[in-house]
Amino acid sequence: MTGRLLVTGYGGFVAGSVVQQARRDWQVVALSQFGVPNGPTDVVCHVLDLCHAEELRQIFEQARPQALIHTAAMADIDQCQSQQAAAEAVNVGVTEHLAQLCRDTGTKMVFCSTDSVFDGVRGNYAEEDPPGPLNWYATTKVRAERAVQTSADRGVVARLSLVMGLPILGTGNSFLAKMIGQLNRGQPVRFPANEIRTPIDVITLGRALLELAGNDLTGVIHLAGNTRLNRYEMALQLADRLGYRRDLVCATDSNAMAGRAPRPNDASLNNAKARRMLRTPMLSLMQGLDLVLAHQETSTHG
Repeated sequence: MTGRLLVTGYGGFVAGSVVQQARRDWQVVALSQFGVPNGPTDVVCHVLDLCHAEELRQIFEQARPQALIHTAAMADIDQCQSQQAAAEAVNVGVTEHLAQLCRDTGTKMVFCSTDSVFDGVRGNYAEEDPPGPLNWYATTKVRAERAVQTSADRGVVARLSLVMGLPILGTGNSFLAKMIGQLNRGQPVRFPANEIRTPIDVITLGRALLELAGNDLTGVIHLAGNTRLNRYEMALQLADRLGYRRDLVCATDSNAMAGRAPRPNDASLNNAKARRMLRTPMLSLMQGLDLVLAHQETSTHG
C-alpha cells in the first residue's frame, strides 16, 4: 500500500480511470459533486461542492492524504466563456485552496491542466513554452497552474492532451463513447479538421497520474500520446479500427461555428519529458485504443 490518495472529480472520465487503477496500491478517498452509484465499496466517497472551502478543508484534514490528484474542473469551454465567475471559482479558487492545503501538510499534489493553455499557432509545445490562452477556460487553467507552482511545495502540473477512451467508473465526458453510440445508430459524427492534437488513452493517463502521485517529480509535464493528427483524421482511424462506416465521419471547423469560444488549432504536445521521466509508456493512437478495448473486455468479463 503506497498510502492514502485523495482524488477530486470522482465520477468524471479521468478520475474514474485513476480511482479504478489506484485501488490496487492506494487507500482511495474520492470527492464527487454528485456521487457514483454502485461505486466500489473500498473507495471512501464524499459528496460535496468543492467551492465550500470549510467542508473541503475538514475532509482534507480528516483524510490526511499522502497525495492528491486534482482532476475536478469546469471544463466545458463554452460554458466557461459564458459563466466566467463560476469558472474562476471552480478552476482557480478550488485549486488555490487545495494547493495551500497540500503546502501546509506536505502532500504531493498532481494538478490536471490542459493542452488548451496554448494558442495553437505552432504546435508540438514543450513544457517550457509560454502559455497563450485563447478562451476563459484556458485562462483559468493558466492561473491554476501558477497557484500550484507557487503554493504547493510538492506540486506537479500535468497538462493533458485530448483524452480518448471509454468510461470506467461513473459516466464522464468520453467523446469515444458518444461517437460509438451515434455510429451504432447510423448517425453521422462531426469532428474538427482544424484541431490538431496528440490524444492519450484514458488507461495510460490514469497510470501516469498515479506514477506522478507516488514519485518526487515536480514542475510541469505533458501527458500526451505519440500520434499527432487532426481530430477528423483521428475519428476516421478510430472508425476504421472499430468497424464503422467512414462516410458517417464528417469534417467540421470548430472556429467557424457561431457562438463558440475560440479553440487553439494546433495544441499538440511534445511528450519527450514524459517518455524520459516516467516508467509509464506513452502510446500511439492505435496502441491506446487497443489498451482501452482490452481493459473494457477484462472489466466486462472480470
